[in-house]
Amino acid sequence: MQKPAIAVIGGTGAEGSGLVVRWAHAGYPVIIGSRSDEKAAAVAAELSALLPAGHAPISGATNAGAASAGDIVVLSVPYDSQAGMAEQIVAGAQGKVVMTVVVPLKPPKVSIVWRPEAGSAAQELQAQLGDGVQVVAAFQNIAAGHLRDLTWQPDCDVLFTGDSKEAKVAAADLIRVAGFFAVDAGPLANSSVVEGFTALLIGINARNKVQNSGIRITGIPRHE
Repeated sequence: MQKPAIAVIGGTGAEGSGLVVRWAHAGYPVIIGSRSDEKAAAVAAELSALLPAGHAPISGATNAGAASAGDIVVLSVPYDSQAGMAEQIVAGAQGKVVMTVVVPLKPPKVSIVWRPEAGSAAQELQAQLGDGVQVVAAFQNIAAGHLRDLTWQPDCDVLFTGDSKEAKVAAADLIRVAGFFAVDAGPLANSSVVEGFTALLIGINARNKVQNSGIRITGIPRHE
């Protein structure tokens, strides 16, 4: 069965590009979205060069073009860019699952939890994209540093939230093929808690002089 194409809006950034590498390695065609075709194409070529032969194709497009071309859309941009990106992808995202990786952080105190008026960035995105889009939130608590290294074995989990069963199934699949253990953390309203963990982890990293602290949920059977 042909795997769905994934449009990664923000696929030129650290976390987005790492996820692109992992999904293409797992056989999912990926379209990187950027403000310019040229930048997207250049990053697509760069990431393709990191992968062994036989990986799924990685291509580049504008943000709007990528959203239209993808079967699943992933938004991996800084929170300050979310509203503008939502405007660019709203037409192409209709009828699709949109996975958001966005975390609302309030500089300069990014280690202190801050929530937007909607409750979370994910809930805000759902309102921005409308009811024709199924928003699911995931990957908020993952450090980007090792994602491009396919030999790295994650020792943290990915919590995901959403109100759509279809969106949550899609999210769980993408989490697993990226090499992580997927934990259903409930409805999209719970994304405020999961997003808040990122601020906590930033502070934990600073106090312990590390870069890659993460979240792991105990008590759930894990089948290899």
